[in-house]
This record gives sequence, C-alpha cells and structure tokens, in this order.
Amino acid sequence: MDELVNQTAKIRYMLGGQVKIPMVIWCPDGAGIRAAAQHSQSLEAWFVHTPGLKVVVPSEPADVKGLIKTAIRDDDPVMFFQHKKLFAREGPVPAGDFTIPLGQAAVKRPGRDITLICYGSGYYLCKEAAAELNGMNIEAEIVDLRTLKPLDMHTVAGSIKKTGRAVIVHEACRTGGFGAEMAARIQEELFDYLKAPVKRVAAKDVPIPFSPSLEDFMLPKVSDVVAAARDVVFR
Repeated sequence: MDELVNQTAKIRYMLGGQVKIPMVIWCPDGAGIRAAAQHSQSLEAWFVHTPGLKVVVPSEPADVKGLIKTAIRDDDPVMFFQHKKLFAREGPVPAGDFTIPLGQAAVKRPGRDITLICYGSGYYLCKEAAAELNGMNIEAEIVDLRTLKPLDMHTVAGSIKKTGRAVIVHEACRTGGFGAEMAARIQEELFDYLKAPVKRVAAKDVPIPFSPSLEDFMLPKVSDVVAAARDVVFR
C-alpha cells in the first residue's frame, strides 16, 4: 500500500510531471466464491480516494478488452479491478485494436422511469432487475460506469435528467463505498432534477463470511435492486 498510494500515485506530481508511471495493477476482487473474509473483498473505493490513481471496473468481456488496452497505454498508474466470478463469463468482443477511453460510461439499457447506476458485478444484478421491473411496467435505464476515476458524470447526468430517479448498485459494503460518492455528486449537481431520494444497494457492513448461507445473506441481490427501484419509483 505504501508503494501504491504513497509513491506510485504521487511521484509524477511531486516531480512536476517530469516522470511518467505507466503501470497497470490488475486486481481480482469480489465475493460469492466461498473464499471467506480475506479473499472476497471489493476495495475499489480505497483507491478512488487516492489522488493520482485511475480506477477501472469493467463488467462485460468487450469492456475488459477495450479498457485494459487503454489502461496499458496510459501514462498514469491504473488500478484495474475485475470480479473473480466474471472471469468465466463469455460474450462478444470486437476484433482488432479495440479500445474504450477511460472516463466513458455506457448506457447498457435505455429506460424512462429510473436510472440504475452500476459497475463490475453490479451490472449483472441491474440487468436481471431491469428485466423484472419491465414486467411491472417500470422501464429502468442502466448506466455502467466502467471507470470510477475519471468519472463520467456527463452520461450519469443525461440519464437522471431524463428519469429523475436513481439507484446505485455495487457489491462493496455500503459505508464508505463508491455509492456514497456517487450519491453525493448527484445531490450536488442534479438535485433539481430528482423526483425522489437516491438509494444505494450494497453489501452489509460485515467481513464476508465463509458460510455459504451467510455470504449469500450479506451480499446484494437482484431482489434488493428491484425493491429499491420500486421504492424510489412509487415514493
């Protein structure tokens, strides 16, 4: 941690931009694989809080390819988080020299009633939840952030100005998670467009248990996203 947050993140600034740190740190993270408390965490917020580091959290295979190529070519240190349960996921990946700019979110599903903001494994919770909500006549728009730092507030703002409602979803624990930063930004910049308070769906604030039933209990679920969305829409 000293080498990452006290050296790597700061050297370019301390030396007035005279050096570059083109480094990518690949960070397998996430729970749900029965690996207990020390090997199941989602710690992206630690590094978002460190000036000088860029933080990437892709969800779909195409995003992984496009973002890792961009990260490798970047002159700044990049923390590249990938959920361990997503390693085996398959999906279409563009051929050739396909890249995605850092700081560019994606609207993965259009909708008119509520914005589901997510990244990493949270995208798949939102994808399933949006399908369920559609059966309840609620059209959910999904915004996959893809990178947390730099953050694409332009895309987030465009969605919330349309829907007026937001639920933020991530697997990391609730307190101090990136959802808190996201909710604060929305309140500061988009308050006049909100029709209801912003809600967060996240893991409970406990170390991740080894017990499968307890691990499943403390992690966010599709049903949690659906319930939060319904609460915001029908408030």
